[in-house]
Amino acid sequence: MTAAQVDVPLSIDTVREARRAARLGGAIHYFESVDSTNSVAHRLAGECAAEGTVVIAETQTRGRGRLGRRWISPPLRNLYMSVVLRPPLPAAAAPQLSLVAGLAAAETIREWTPRACLKWPNDVLIDGRKVCGILTEMEAEGGRVAFVILGIGVNLNSTDDEFPAELQGKAVSVRSTTGAIVDRTAFTERLLSRLEERYDLFLREGFAAIQPLWEALSGLTGRHVRIDDGGTHYEGCVAGIADDGSLRVRDATGRALQVMVGDVTVVDGYATDHGKE
Repeated sequence: MTAAQVDVPLSIDTVREARRAARLGGAIHYFESVDSTNSVAHRLAGECAAEGTVVIAETQTRGRGRLGRRWISPPLRNLYMSVVLRPPLPAAAAPQLSLVAGLAAAETIREWTPRACLKWPNDVLIDGRKVCGILTEMEAEGGRVAFVILGIGVNLNSTDDEFPAELQGKAVSVRSTTGAIVDRTAFTERLLSRLEERYDLFLREGFAAIQPLWEALSGLTGRHVRIDDGGTHYEGCVAGIADDGSLRVRDATGRALQVMVGDVTVVDGYATDHGKE
């Protein structure tokens, strides 16, 4: 693939054919531009779209990240995708799906570069810079999940100078890391395949089956972190994740904590060689 080919649309018919009989991606809605793929997928789910329905857009005008942050979505560069899931789960277990999706995304990105690692709860980093984010939004009925919208944004072919000033040094793309343009069609197929594999494992065996796979790619274990959950601040050394997906932290007094939600900052930064080979 040459530099001139970076601005071509996704080969959506190729993706559709590859996923035609699959659980995730059997129905794919493709757009040149939407406000947010999560918003479109939420509307489709409310209209009884089947589990595995996928929404992909070439750009988003109001892309969303966690905690109300904006997701920068330049056209024809990256992957902006949302998936409708209808897992038979209690609503309290739904947040685990973001870790499942993060695992699938990290494993897929590592097919292009082994330097990708996971940051709890649902980011993928390369050398401490964000390459992928996950946004899950749930509707529940009677304490059970009605549907979950799983939004995944992956920076594939953006160049460093295309990120806004506030993200310089904080965001990165696969292309910037490897020096090679990513085949977005091949990446989308691989991500959907890996996501289906990990989602099925989670449904069959629970999060305990996901935990060691997630831990193996963690960029936080052993690091000194600060965590802000919007009301309480924690600080300590990350000991891993628990079998319910919560973050295990040991504070300066030796007290063991389990954090269910929060924004994590690594106090001493990331070593550039932290991605596991």
